[in-house]
Amino acid sequence: MSTENEGTGASGAPSVPPVPDAAPEGTPASTPPSTPAQAGDYPQPGQTPPAPGGYPAPGHTPPPADGYPPPAHAPAGAPGTGTPADAPTSAQPVAGASWPPPPPVLPSYGSGGSYGSGGDGPEWGSPEPARSRPGGKRMGLFIAAMAVVALVAGGLGGGLGYQIAKNDDDGAGSTTVSAADAPKDFARAADTVAAVAGKSLPSVVTIEAKGGDGEGGTGTGFVYDKQGHILTNNHVVASAAEGGDLTATFSNGKKYTAEVVGRAEGYDVAVVKLKNAPSGLNPLPLADSDAVAVGDSTIAIGAPFGLSNTVTTGIISAKNRPVASGDGTGSSNSYMSALQTDASINPGNSGGPLLDAGGAVIGMNSAIQPSGSGGTGQGQAGSIGLGFAIPINQAKNVAEQLIKTGTPVYPVIGATVTMTEGGSGATISADGQGGTPAVTPDGPAAKAGLKAGDVITKFNDTPIDSGPTLISEIWTHKPGDKITLTYKRAGKESTVQVTLGERKGES
Repeated sequence: MSTENEGTGASGAPSVPPVPDAAPEGTPASTPPSTPAQAGDYPQPGQTPPAPGGYPAPGHTPPPADGYPPPAHAPAGAPGTGTPADAPTSAQPVAGASWPPPPPVLPSYGSGGSYGSGGDGPEWGSPEPARSRPGGKRMGLFIAAMAVVALVAGGLGGGLGYQIAKNDDDGAGSTTVSAADAPKDFARAADTVAAVAGKSLPSVVTIEAKGGDGEGGTGTGFVYDKQGHILTNNHVVASAAEGGDLTATFSNGKKYTAEVVGRAEGYDVAVVKLKNAPSGLNPLPLADSDAVAVGDSTIAIGAPFGLSNTVTTGIISAKNRPVASGDGTGSSNSYMSALQTDASINPGNSGGPLLDAGGAVIGMNSAIQPSGSGGTGQGQAGSIGLGFAIPINQAKNVAEQLIKTGTPVYPVIGATVTMTEGGSGATISADGQGGTPAVTPDGPAAKAGLKAGDVITKFNDTPIDSGPTLISEIWTHKPGDKITLTYKRAGKESTVQVTLGERKGES
């Protein structure tokens, strides 16, 4: 499966991250008012149908269709009440109103089109490159329009609520509860999303990277240790790796300059370090990603489209999903046996943590499967519920290598395979890169007896359908690990044990 990296470009500085509450506890809970829901909620299951002009005030019930027996607050002149039309009442009916009233007319929120749609998905090895965020003006206008609609709707609901409360004051009296009477010590349990988010957000940063030419992008990272190391994706910081500018902004708005310690293009993992790192950094706890199960809850934190400190939730949709993505040039491809999640992940979430329900990191968000090509114009792909994260066990191994030496180390089998996606296996090529042998002499594959033309169909117990899938599985291990390969030669299936070799640096 090929995907595209979801780091978003930024033509300017990212949005100033909102400062979250110091702690999620102690937030007062407002008691639902007795005034009706806004227009558009009519009627709700289990609610008493609204009287003309709005929902009935507490203690009021609407008249039955036949008008008998008469309700306690029936309007003057209503059938079956025996009340003279000119008798004083607590609320006069709207002239010409009928029961039940027609539902209110709702405003149109926009029409036509779908964001990020159009075109076929990207081919393998040619994901969307980092670029200036497209459509920023359009998005701003859309958000502004939605805000106006919300204000208008809110004003309408408030007006109706005031009128009904006023009518009720004229009758039996109000039963509303003031927000001042609500509990002040409403606390979130430790295992709620609100509590996890409140504890984790101070350890997540928004990263802005700019190259010497001014091009760059915005992504996410998280505190890895107390020394100020930040874990993120390679494609987030690549533009600033050679003499560019790199900054990390915490959820409280404090910004620090940073430098690249090391990066691994093949793993799409990078480590940066804060300059003048503050004291009291709280690294996020790391879970065992091998123990994750399909259906487990997930929490993603990042800066989608530059919206810092965004929290989304979902579940683990699949494990060991082979994913190949790249930097947009086709020269630096990355492979992962990914955790798949339906938590909303968008451009800008790259490098951010994927947490379990307890707030421990199980993965690093890295790629998405877009619904369209995204292109290089106004469109940019967004979440369709197919997000992929590098398992934290793998990311941790790479991070330790980069912090120690600054150079990544890759496990290898010493054979070149075809990179066509989807098929019956990974075929060892006839020739290697640059005219070299496809099977490295005296390498792991050669020692195991593998030859050009062999089709590898299984890695340990994992079925292999392509070269990218094979590499994804190999890179979940370390040099020196012993693995079992199943392969076919001339229609005959065989099994062989291979001890993985190593390659230092990028090839």
